[in-house]
Amino acid sequence: MSDLFAADPAETDRARPLADQLRPRSLDEVIGQTHLLGPDGTLRRMIASGRLGSLILWGPPGTGKTTVARLLADQIDYTFVQISAVFSGVADLKKVFEQARFQRLSGHKTLLFVDEIHRFNRAQQDGFLPVMEDGTVVLVGATTENPSFELNAALLSRSQVLRFESLGLDDLEKLVQRAEELTGAALPLEPEARSTLLTLADGDGRALLGLVEEVLASAKPGETLDAATMLTVIQRRAPIYDKAQDGHYNLISALHKTIRGSDPDAALYYFARMLVAGEDPLFLARRLIRMASEDIGEADPQALPLAVAARDAYQMLGSPEGELALAQVVVHLALAPKSNAVYTAFKSAMVLAKETGSPAPPMVILNAPTKLMKNSGYGDGYIYDHDTPEAFSGQEYFPEKLGRQKFYEPVERGFERDLRKRIEYFERLRASKKGEAD
Repeated sequence: MSDLFAADPAETDRARPLADQLRPRSLDEVIGQTHLLGPDGTLRRMIASGRLGSLILWGPPGTGKTTVARLLADQIDYTFVQISAVFSGVADLKKVFEQARFQRLSGHKTLLFVDEIHRFNRAQQDGFLPVMEDGTVVLVGATTENPSFELNAALLSRSQVLRFESLGLDDLEKLVQRAEELTGAALPLEPEARSTLLTLADGDGRALLGLVEEVLASAKPGETLDAATMLTVIQRRAPIYDKAQDGHYNLISALHKTIRGSDPDAALYYFARMLVAGEDPLFLARRLIRMASEDIGEADPQALPLAVAARDAYQMLGSPEGELALAQVVVHLALAPKSNAVYTAFKSAMVLAKETGSPAPPMVILNAPTKLMKNSGYGDGYIYDHDTPEAFSGQEYFPEKLGRQKFYEPVERGFERDLRKRIEYFERLRASKKGEAD
């Protein structure tokens, strides 16, 4: 007997989110990730071999990690079990493992999909190791965070990490076309607005379908939205950026390397990317000060005070006015001559200081504040450099145990050209002084 109060299946299906309605039913329907799912892709080769090992699927949200895991289980006829590390604990894992052992005795294999696997702590991650090793489950974990930092080395050594990439604009366009086919109507957007919509998705297929639903719900009958109107009726997505995780470190690395590579345009782009994503401008100011010392150094001695001045200007003006001072320094550092001579010399000096203990400086340069110290030879024979014709005595300052050391080697760039000439002059003078003493 039919249920008079049951919902119409067609109506129930239409009520589901677009992302759920358009979920691929086979690996061939998955959009993107051709490096994994193409004819020569890693996953295709695994499936063809008939053997699937444990996997860590790493990539941004909305790139198909959950879908691919589910389809993999269907493809190789494994029982698919899904849990989320956000809502599961040790007790839940024990129940899953027991069920998988029972399935194994019945001749069925289990693919255990763990969403947000990085949310499990180290001890919980260790709990997977025995069931992975004895074949009770094939573990497929999904994470948006860098596995190298978030997952145990033991877990990683038993798994293959597969990198999922953000969807490209062509992939996102295919997804919109599928949505149009499903709804039976073209998206009510002008071409420019359609392109803007794809860009707003930021490579996230699920987010794109959410934006499509917003557009369909907001547009009036017969209305075609331009880009400006569309932006007023949909919720703009925040860029993918976690100030404590990969997004943060990837972009600050990109900013540093583009400044080091003397590309002011790319440097401004990454600087702006971080500001738009909500990065603290003072963090960027501190990093710029570091770059001024590490990558420009004595090739342009004014780079460091300019970076410090920009930090002070931002603290005085605040956002957004103060950000211009930081942008000015970004351009200055990118265009400045580069030298890491001080950076490498300092590292070498630190290594020597750590490795050689505490050799005493030469007695000649030690102060003699007491009569006993003076009688013991402290400061005996010291030459006051300013009293010499060249203001240079040529005395040896390194501990006798170490002998003369060489750390700083200026390069032929900017201000350091003049420094090299001065250093060479003093070296010649030191040699001549030593010859006179001999």
